[in-house]
Amino acid sequence: MNLILFGPPAAGKGTQAKRLVEEKGMVQLSTGDMLRAAIASGSELGVKVKDVLARGDLVTDEIVIALIEDRLPEAEAAGGAIFDGFPRTVAQAEALDAMLAKRGAQIDAVVRLKVDDAALTERIAKRFADQGRPDDNPESFKVRLEAYNRNTAPLLPYYEKQGKLTEADGMGSIDSVAKAIDAALA
Repeated sequence: MNLILFGPPAAGKGTQAKRLVEEKGMVQLSTGDMLRAAIASGSELGVKVKDVLARGDLVTDEIVIALIEDRLPEAEAAGGAIFDGFPRTVAQAEALDAMLAKRGAQIDAVVRLKVDDAALTERIAKRFADQGRPDDNPESFKVRLEAYNRNTAPLLPYYEKQGKLTEADGMGSIDSVAKAIDAALA
């Protein structure tokens, strides 16, 4: 089972992905986590990613796709992947479909967490105050949210045409969102 959790930054994708990892043994492929790990490594790629994220920009498709492709064997061994924060554009979705097709796999379901932008901005300000993640800086977050809304809107009809798109109220409790996701997977 390959699942995409679709929604803007701070929509709760990571929380729900972690739950699915624990309950179903799937592998979470979080581009955010992978990018933060690259930054923490201090590698040349990490320095480049840090500069891009600090500006609130998105990293290139080439970098993100390479990170995902490196982790696919691990996901296959676990019986499936939860794509969290990827794809963000139609080009990335097409690349993911092609990568999976080469491996005899596909995306089975896409769950969009619908959220309110103003509530997300409040949520991210609290998370920045509590955790201090550089990519959660409220000003950078606004740029990321605008980029998400602009670049990912075309993904909705892309997956809807494939009959894979389901929506869940991402502003509900963690448990109510979990139930909606589980219903989509059933």
